Amino acid sequence: MRRTLRLLLVALVLLPPAALPVAAQEFSAAQRAEIVEILRRALREDPSILREALTGLEAAERRERSEMQRAAVARLSDQLLRDPADPVRGNPRGDVTIVEFFDARCGFCKQLHPAMEALLRRDANVRVVMKDLPILGPNSVLAARALLAAQRQGRYAQLHDALLTLRGEPTEAVLRQQAERVGLDWSRLRRDMEDSAIARRIEANLQLAQALGIEGTPALVIGGQLVPGAVDLPALERMVAEARAAR
Repeated sequence: MRRTLRLLLVALVLLPPAALPVAAQEFSAAQRAEIVEILRRALREDPSILREALTGLEAAERRERSEMQRAAVARLSDQLLRDPADPVRGNPRGDVTIVEFFDARCGFCKQLHPAMEALLRRDANVRVVMKDLPILGPNSVLAARALLAAQRQGRYAQLHDALLTLRGEPTEAVLRQQAERVGLDWSRLRRDMEDSAIARRIEANLQLAQALGIEGTPALVIGGQLVPGAVDLPALERMVAEARAAR
């Protein structure tokens, strides 16, 4: 009975008329009014019916979103996994690839960073593709430009570590300090930061994130699955093991 009421509630109260099952659309106005009144009485007697209906709808939406994202990951796999311009950390020939979308100013990205570093120390067969996704303002864009310029001097990883452990804002003065600390030629770096090719790479990352339905950073792609938000080391190791087993 509760399941029937929940289904009726979803069909008659929450869904628009065009989305109703055919049989429900054939009800007369009087019949619909009578059914809605029955549901209202049931809800007054047991409000949990509505909560269960909404929970069911939310679960269905999550499943649909997950399926759409998995399809997008498969469709865009070349851009995700095989763009030769992308910085790579870990083992370039690793048997499992993680794609990490991040913003150097993002607190959750900074939270994820130690777990990712620990994973790379513990698993020598993981490849990490870095996708700079500066979505938190001008200093994020400045930091992304600096990172991609640092790649040209072979020190992307070093500057990435410096910025992901940075407590303050990555202003230009701070970027210069951190860049010189990790052995970068600042004059060359600053010049390369203005290269239009770097701007195009950042724009391509933003478009790719949009196509995948990424709404924030960090976001990881592991084994065909999009994982939003920071995760801990055990979760990373579990997902890597699952991706490896599925090969």
